[in-house]
Amino acid sequence: MISGLIGLYTLVIFVRIILSWFPINPSGPFGQVARVLFQVTEPVLGPARRIIPSIGPIDISPIIVVVGLGFVQSFLAGLGL
Repeated sequence: MISGLIGLYTLVIFVRIILSWFPINPSGPFGQVARVLFQVTEPVLGPARRIIPSIGPIDISPIIVVVGLGFVQSFLAGLGL
C-alpha cells in the first residue's frame, strides 16, 4: 500500500512538472488544480530545491525527488510493503 501511495505521489509530481510548462489562469479550473498540486508537492520539493541548486533556469529538484522516491519504493517493495 505504501508503495502504491509513493507511485501516486510520483505521478502528482509529474503532472505538476507538465503544468509548469504552460501559462495557467489562476482563477480558472486548471489554476485550482495547479494550486492543489503545488500544495501537495511543495512540502517535499521545497526542501529539495533549497538543497539542490538549479542548473541555470532549470529546476532539477523534481527529477532528484522522483528518483529518490523510486529508490524508496523499490526498497519497500523488497520488504513486502
